[in-house]
Amino acid sequence: MSSPQPRIGIVIGSTREGRFAEKPAHWIHEIAKQRSDLAAVEMIDLRDHPLPFFNEAIPLSYAPAQNEAARRWAGKLAPLDGLIVVTPEYNHGPSAVLKNAFDYACQEFNRKPIGFVGYGGVGAARAIEQLRLVAIELQMAPVRNAVHVGMVEFLGIWQQGKSFEDFPHLAQAAAGMLDDLAWWAKALKAQREAS
Repeated sequence: MSSPQPRIGIVIGSTREGRFAEKPAHWIHEIAKQRSDLAAVEMIDLRDHPLPFFNEAIPLSYAPAQNEAARRWAGKLAPLDGLIVVTPEYNHGPSAVLKNAFDYACQEFNRKPIGFVGYGGVGAARAIEQLRLVAIELQMAPVRNAVHVGMVEFLGIWQQGKSFEDFPHLAQAAAGMLDDLAWWAKALKAQREAS
């Protein structure tokens, strides 16, 4: 019998050299793993899942991926009950590598909640909105609350020696997002297991 508490994956959505993404990913991981309403919280780095640009002959809603790297990526996601995606914003959208990773997982995303931690100019609000639309097409349940690490916080942490603790509003946002994610993950897990 599986645990009644959901398992959550935290996806690091940038693979760039010198990326900032690890800082918010580790920060949200530390907060999430202290919660009693989540069974396990696992970091998933897209650097560990180098996927080619999506080129499957058949949409993945109809057939599993043929590419071996894509099958490993799907296998990593399948046992999870929900996701937190840490995303930058490039040119008013998510990173190409992150969107490509979404495209390579279809069935493994179905009927699971997803929350977001974004960073950049407007806290990656535009990238997150685009990813929410993609998540809905993948039959996910994007939660309302997100964490938006705006430019002041981003530069403070990245270049001025500050930490996330210097910006308590981010922890408040994280608590709201994780409350939503845990509730939806538990509800959807029960329904998936009953189906």
